[in-house]
Amino acid sequence: MQDRSADLRELLESYMRENSLKKTRQRDVIFDTFVSLEGHTTIDGLLARVKLVNASVGYATVYRALKLFVGAGVARVQRFGDGQALYEAAELDEHHDHLICNQCGRIFEFEDDVIEERQETVARALGLRLTHHRMTLWGECMDKAECQKHVGS
Repeated sequence: MQDRSADLRELLESYMRENSLKKTRQRDVIFDTFVSLEGHTTIDGLLARVKLVNASVGYATVYRALKLFVGAGVARVQRFGDGQALYEAAELDEHHDHLICNQCGRIFEFEDDVIEERQETVARALGLRLTHHRMTLWGECMDKAECQKHVGS
């Protein structure tokens, strides 16, 4: 996590220099909080965590920071059917896919070399060279008791 955080910070600072953007304390707090999170977060979720560190940070500041992070390549935004934007820290030179429960909304991240190889094979057979992709699968938790614990969270 430390190396990834440092790499993402370097990427952000480079982007900010190239675009003549100033470094701010609030943005630093938002960045540090964001990269420390596991999985996906909403703007509201990140704002709640940031406010624990700096209560003066507002919604618009977090929104603008996330927009900057996406532009710099340090964050990825996903929309999984319900339209709400979810953000996650970028994994440089790595890739994962998502499986989402229709009932509780829980997001499972996974990597599967066989699936990745098959996608490459299919693309080549169709005369394409893959540059990127996003795969999201939907299903339902098989453990209904565990699923109920996550409804609405």
